[in-house]
Amino acid sequence: MQLCFSSIGFVFFITMMNKQAEQNRTLTLSKAELLKLRKQLGRLESQASVKEALDTIFCQNIFDVAQFFPKSFVDLLFLDPPYNIQKRFNSHTFYKCSNDEYEEWFESWFVTLLPLLKPNASLYICGDWRTSGIIQRVCERYVKVRNRITWEREKGRGAVKNWKNASEDIWFCTLSDSYTFNVEAVKLKRRVLAPYRVNGKPKDWIEEGDAKFRLTHPSNLWTDITVPFWSMPENTSHPTQKPEKLVAKIILASTNVGDIVFDPFLGSGTTAVVAKKLHRHFVGVEIDEEYACLALKRLQMAERDKTIQGYRDGVFWERNTLSSS
Repeated sequence: MQLCFSSIGFVFFITMMNKQAEQNRTLTLSKAELLKLRKQLGRLESQASVKEALDTIFCQNIFDVAQFFPKSFVDLLFLDPPYNIQKRFNSHTFYKCSNDEYEEWFESWFVTLLPLLKPNASLYICGDWRTSGIIQRVCERYVKVRNRITWEREKGRGAVKNWKNASEDIWFCTLSDSYTFNVEAVKLKRRVLAPYRVNGKPKDWIEEGDAKFRLTHPSNLWTDITVPFWSMPENTSHPTQKPEKLVAKIILASTNVGDIVFDPFLGSGTTAVVAKKLHRHFVGVEIDEEYACLALKRLQMAERDKTIQGYRDGVFWERNTLSSS
């Protein structure tokens, strides 16, 4: 079932043609880059091995390609599908439908991905307030729902007759009771406002220069995420791009070095880029050719620059604690 999603044909949307402000670091593609990078995109039309799928971006519809991936090869499945709102994704538009239709659409592709997962795999599924309940219902039919993460999305338009929408959800699920969770890898470094001492020594905090910090356990409420914007080098033209810092938390928590991360709605490539920076393998599927090429360009940049905004020295820093966070 592929209702709600409509293609209007390939569109050359070359943002390079619009001169950017001096400090606008939004990643763009020239026509020459697009023509070169599109040759590097993968395409599956028959059964593939793990080796053939690994570290590749496939420019195809997940409905068409899911059947060709090997079984039980994925350690982490990251899902960021279109939410149930009308949204233009370059050459494709997703149209809002009824909740029942959206649930049917979501389930129709969700079940085809489950055989690709290892028995101890984890799943993270993004949604907004409209789709979050639908996602939970579908997941409870097939996997073990562990938690709902809510993250503050500080961007957003104000509302006159409603509360401003400034959060999104991520459902954390597993296939079984055996799964990876590296809590020490995802602690958050926070400023200590009221430092407590025992016998004159700091209790559970450290002093660095003029500031005092504490490492805290990660919760399911994330208020330290900055949505990519024009002055950040990870920013692209994709309308629903997830921050690298957000994806890094998930990958570090639920995979180990060398594991395989699969994203069938890759967009402009954040999941693949972060997986590469953190020494994991990736497999991505993206229906739009320009976004898929943007992802390839970002992967090339990740060869030279492994930094992740808001993550340094093995810890995640509270927003605005680092100059780059």
